[in-house]
Amino acid sequence: MKFLDPNDRFFRHAWVRWLTVLLPTGWGLFELLYVGSPFWGILFLATGGYAGWVLFVQRGKD
Repeated sequence: MKFLDPNDRFFRHAWVRWLTVLLPTGWGLFELLYVGSPFWGILFLATGGYAGWVLFVQRGKD
């Protein structure tokens, strides 16, 4: 079982994949720029980056 499986039925719609990437990325930018919390900002940006990598780059490779 993968942590984030791009072939799961939940991710069959493109808008779900985009939201999975954009929401944590946006929250990470909010934390960095407005709240001033670099730990949480970097953590959420890394989460969004990982989701983007798995859901868009590695999606067709399995």
